[in-house]
Amino acid sequence: MSSKVNVVEINEGRKIEWSQSKTKLTFGDDELMINVAKYQKDWPTHVDICGDRDGNLVIGVGEGRFYVAQVDIPAQKYTEPEPIEPVGEDGQQQYTQPEPIPLEMSDVTLTLWALDGLRI
Repeated sequence: MSSKVNVVEINEGRKIEWSQSKTKLTFGDDELMINVAKYQKDWPTHVDICGDRDGNLVIGVGEGRFYVAQVDIPAQKYTEPEPIEPVGEDGQQQYTQPEPIPLEMSDVTLTLWALDGLRI
């Protein structure tokens, strides 16, 4: 079971309501949900959650007018290759393929921004 995400409040004031269910983060009144594990890559990933001019939640800053939250996701980790017995016909040692390790939500950081005076 995945543990709780790390939360950082960047400034003072009212923050958006959010919840976590395993690797999913839901914002507002079920307005926007992201499966954090789906955003994990072989490099660290940053996801911006913003509010647009109509007060809707959007992913990314393109349509966003103000920050609501940011999610920082660590790079994918893999198991170590293990030697396979017996040695191959060519005398070369064979190894298992590295397998992805499931995302640990305690390695994810959720940064929340104040919404005071903003319509969400």
